[in-house]
Amino acid sequence: MNPGSPGAQGTPAKTSAAATFALVFGVAALLSVLTAILASVGLLLGIIGVILGIFGLKMSRRPGVTGRGVAIGGLVLSALAVLIGLALAAGVSTFLNNEQAVDRLEKRVTDLRDKLND
Repeated sequence: MNPGSPGAQGTPAKTSAAATFALVFGVAALLSVLTAILASVGLLLGIIGVILGIFGLKMSRRPGVTGRGVAIGGLVLSALAVLIGLALAAGVSTFLNNEQAVDRLEKRVTDLRDKLND
């Protein structure tokens, strides 16, 4: 073991809790956003994951603390979830502001309802 390595004094290096939680929140956020139903929850989890990822990166610079790669992974997944969530929100709002698209959707739903009632 090198004298400058984190566990050189006999204490094992610990992974930053913020980095670990950033990864957990990043995975949960990405899965939530990709379901589209839970996109708002995923957006919130993604924002929390980004904040935790930044703290995890800062904490991993301390001596005896590891987790830089975990923090980067969580930060990337969280940022991706936030971007997808924002794009989904923008797409939905654009669709809902288009009266013709809403009318077509309403007609299809009415047609399907009529077919099911027959």
